[in-house]
This record gives sequence, C-alpha cells and structure tokens, in this order.
Amino acid sequence: MIVEVGHYALVLALALSIVQSLVPMWGSRTGDRTLMAVAPPVAVMIGLFVALSFAALTYAHVESDFSLLNVIENSHSTKPLIYKISGVWGNHEGSMLLWVLILALFGAVVALFSRAMPLDLRATTLSVQGWLSAAFLLFILLTSNPFARVWPAPIEGQDLNPILQDPGLAIHPPLLYLGYVGFSITFSFAAAALITGRIDASWARYVRPWSLVAWVFLTLGIAMGSYWAYYTLGWGGFWFWDPVENASLMPWLAGTAMLHSAAVMEKRDALKIWTIFLAILAFSLSLLGTFLVRSGVLTSVHTFASDPRRGIFILAILVFFIGGALALFAARASALKPGGIFAPVSREGALVLNNLLLTTSCATVFIGTLYPLALEAITGDKISVGAPFFNLTFGPIFVPLFLAMPIGQLLAWKRGDLLGAAQRLTLVAALGVVGAIVLIAVRGGPVLAPIGVGIAIYLILGAFVEVLGRIIGRGVAMGTAVSRAIGLPLSTWGTALAHAGLGVTLMGLAATGWGVERIVVLHPGDLVELGPWSLKVEQITSAKIANYQQTSAPMTVRSSAGVVVAQINPARRAFQTRQMTTTEAGIATLDFGQIYVSLAEQRPDGNFDARLYWKPLVSLIWIGALIMALGGSISLADRRLRIGVAKRAAKRLTPSSLAQAAE
Repeated sequence: MIVEVGHYALVLALALSIVQSLVPMWGSRTGDRTLMAVAPPVAVMIGLFVALSFAALTYAHVESDFSLLNVIENSHSTKPLIYKISGVWGNHEGSMLLWVLILALFGAVVALFSRAMPLDLRATTLSVQGWLSAAFLLFILLTSNPFARVWPAPIEGQDLNPILQDPGLAIHPPLLYLGYVGFSITFSFAAAALITGRIDASWARYVRPWSLVAWVFLTLGIAMGSYWAYYTLGWGGFWFWDPVENASLMPWLAGTAMLHSAAVMEKRDALKIWTIFLAILAFSLSLLGTFLVRSGVLTSVHTFASDPRRGIFILAILVFFIGGALALFAARASALKPGGIFAPVSREGALVLNNLLLTTSCATVFIGTLYPLALEAITGDKISVGAPFFNLTFGPIFVPLFLAMPIGQLLAWKRGDLLGAAQRLTLVAALGVVGAIVLIAVRGGPVLAPIGVGIAIYLILGAFVEVLGRIIGRGVAMGTAVSRAIGLPLSTWGTALAHAGLGVTLMGLAATGWGVERIVVLHPGDLVELGPWSLKVEQITSAKIANYQQTSAPMTVRSSAGVVVAQINPARRAFQTRQMTTTEAGIATLDFGQIYVSLAEQRPDGNFDARLYWKPLVSLIWIGALIMALGGSISLADRRLRIGVAKRAAKRLTPSSLAQAAE
C-alpha cells in the first residue's frame, strides 16, 4: 500500500507541476495577482508530494520489499541498514527521484523565503521551476518508474553494486545533486528576469544567495566524490579527468564565475547580460552532466545502465530548456542597457578577468570532454583525451587566476590603484618566492611542486591582506582591532576564507609531486620502506563480514626512529551475490600526508601484490575544499547578502529622543 501511495504521489506532483508552470505564468503576463499567488502554495505542495514518494521508496528498501523491481535489483536482506538507505539513490530510478526531490524542495524553499521579491518575478521564477519539475517527473513516470512491481516476488534481491556499498554513497550523491539541481533556481531566476524584464541590481541581490547555496553544495559534492573515488577504487588517484567528473567540474566553474559576476551586477549595475548568460550556462552544464551519465554515450564507473529511451528523453529536455533559454536570451539581451561604467583597473575589472579565465577553463574542459564523443558519433573514430591534455591546458589558465586573486581583492570599485595593491602584497609575494626557493633547495624533486607551493603560500596569505588592512594599523589598540574584526561584514570573512581554501587545495595538489610509489609483493613479516616511513606486514587474514568475505593484510607504520605511528588494514572484499571483488585501501593520515596501500589479486601462495604510496600533504586537497565551502557558508550568513540590507544598529536612547517619541 505504501508503495502505491508513493507512486500516486508522483502522479499528483506531476499534475501540480503543470498547474505551477501554466497558471502563474499566465497571471504574470496578464497582471492577475490572484493567479500569480497560486505559485507559492502549489510549489510547497509539490515538494511535500515528492518527499512522500521518496519516503515510500526508502521504506521499501529498508523493509526489503522484493515485490518492487528497484529493490530486487539494488538490495539484499543481509545488507547493512546504511547501505539499504543509500541504495535508494544508488541506481538510475532512485537517483532521478532524488534529483526531482531536490528540485521540488528548492522550489518550495524559494516559495517560502522570497516574499520580498516582486510578485511577477516570483511567480514567473516558480513557473519556470514548475516546467522543470514537470519535465523530470514525466521522465520518471514514463521511462524510469521506481515503483514498478514484480509478481511473483523473489525471496532475495540481487544486492547493490559492491563499489557503491560505502558510506561515501550516503554523502556524495545528495551533496552533488544539491549543487547540480540548486543551479536550477538561478536558471529559473534568469529566465524569469528575461520574461519580465526585471534585470537590475535587485535581481542580482535576489539570485546571489541561491547561487551561493548551490555553489557550496557542489564544492562539497565534488570534494566528497573525489575522496570517495580515491579510497574506494584503489587506484590511488583523486582526479582522473573522467568525463563524468568533468561534467561536475564545468557547472562549478560556470557557477563560480556567476557568483563573481553577480557581485559586480549588484554593486555597480553592470555585466547584466553576462550574469544572465552564466546563470543559464551553469544549469545547462548540470543538465549536460545528467545526459552524459544516463544516456549511454560514454562508459564510466560513474554512469548508470543506459536505455535509449532515456537518452532520447533527456536529450529532448536538454534541447527544450537550454535551447529555449538561449533563444529567449538572444531575443532580450540586445534590449539591456550596459549599466555602470568602470575603469579596467578596478575591482570590477579584476572580476571580469576572473570571469574570462574561469569561462575559458570551463570551455577547455567542455571541448576535451565532448570532442571524443562528437568525433566518434560523426566519423566512428575513437580517441582518448586524458590527463595530459587537461593538465597542459587547464593549469596554465588557472595560474594567472591565482596570481590575480589577491590583487583584485585590494582594488577599489570603479577605479583602483594597481601599483598600490601590488605594494601591499609585496611581503606575501616575497614569502611565496622564498618558500619556493627553500623547497627547491631542501626537497628538490619536480620543479613545479615547489613553485606550486610558493603560489599557494602567496594565495593563502594574500587572501587576508585586505581583512588585516581593515583591522590593524599603526597605533591601533588591541581592543579596537578586535572590535573592527567583529564589525567586518561576514561576506568579507567568507570571501577571504574561500580564496584561502583554494590556496590550501593548490598546496595539496602541488605537494603530490614529492610523492613516492612502490609496487611490492607483501609477505607476513616483511618490512617495506616508503618515503620517511616503514611498513611491516603483520599477517594475512580472512573473515566473513556481513554480506561479503574479506581478506586483509594488517600493517604497522613506523617513523624513521622506529616509533609506531599508525595501523592500517588494506583489504579485498568478495561479494558472493554479485560475484564481484572490491579493493579497500589502507590509509593513514600523517602530517597532512597519507600512506596509501592498495592490494591486487591474491596470489596462489596466499600473498598479495600491492601498490604503496606516500602522498605528502595530499589531505590538504579536501581540507581546502571544506574551507572554501565554509567561506561560502559564512558569506551566506551575511544579512546583506541574504536580504540585501544591513542590520540596523540600535539607536541610543537619550532624553531628547524619548521626548520626541512621547510627542
């Protein structure tokens, strides 16, 4: 019965989505406030119905209801509870339901928390969001129904893909979808602005919090996905330039550019056309990622089983929404006024440079990802575009971006002093250069590693130069400095943290150049030297755990002085139901670096071939992403960013003011 309730809830959500897409739009075009007022309550109801449907599917997985095809194909009665729950979105049908759930919830939240918006803009935005919801609900019901029944029901299920039986699956897809789908709001805002003609600084103020929410979640989702692949797949890498990885990176780059462009639009009423275009582009690239994962046009560890009907349906959604938005943009963009004027050397000019570099890097990833697919479709020839291409094209674009970021923070709006900004950065630039020289002399290794760390030092320290300049100065007392620090807008602190987080990630990436790799055969009692550490294989054990058989090689990690610093347990897991084997890497984090051990197939004599890595500072890659997300969250907490006005200071009560109040 609960399953049927979930199915019917989807049908009702589809019907309401059609109402939401048509009625408020008609009201906006005719000026009928009653019709426009339909949008918010309907959006909330859609969110509730889709949430009910998702809860019903989750219940079926938790209860191991094997009369449901989705549960049969992706669950097993002996599977741990956490994987029964995460298995709800560990498949195509369930993950699409999660996608629509997040889409509906974003629409409901906008309906509840956007009362300050003009009624026509709010109604049109929710109407566009209704079109998106209707399209994806129709896609689920026609091609990807998660509530399909099977009769007679089997006694047992086929289990979830063993690679997905990991806590990372419980975190990575929801975070990634919150970012992916979050950009649907910016898309709806952009389309509504073009339809209503409300493209001004107020529009930028309305859209920035939503774009920042999506950016924060997408940052966390990409970082979590990177770490998940790093420790789950056993290959020792954190980024493979896989097409599906690139599909998540492209909207992040476009969304980052849009955040900076919207700041210019809000402050100076400039870059209107560009900001609207980036708002459309960010979600368009999210839709492209959905198409790549589910259409079957590529083979990847990230992709779901393909169905030609699904691919054609998603392609139709792509053409309708992306093509329609771009056509609307082309029709209305020429009528927009250019807005505020600024000098090339200014805060606005720096943000324009930031946008150019980010969008160029996005275009590079786009071409490198889609060119092999297009070539194969046209000529039948298969080529591979991998890490060498992206490293040689993407890296050089980002280096000037890293160098320009601290300078841009120090430039004034409208007209800035480039020489003055450079002088204020002299000390941090010198520290970066000295750090690089010292590392070259002491550590040696690939020259790009110390140079990268030097740039990271400059970027991290440079992110706080503006903040420190506003807090401290000659003759400023400690109490005054603390008061100034507390009084700074949260968005100022958030920006500094986000930029510094990027520097921390760069430091982690650069330091991997000093990594050590060894391939050995592990025997019990062996002592293996790995960089500054030594690893001893204690024994090789085998045990039955939950729904898999595990064979492991526990190891003790010692420092150069012979002190035990960590224990790791690399393993191989054999899942009988799926007849699959997975690798569980043994990882120990030491001084922000990591020892990483991955086992290959077990030899006939019982020993293992293994790949061992020492990766200095590698954990900074993900710590930097967390700092970036923290910076975005702090900025989001700024009252001025959320509702566009600063908090009013409490007026001091004086006898005269009391007398005036009494009068």
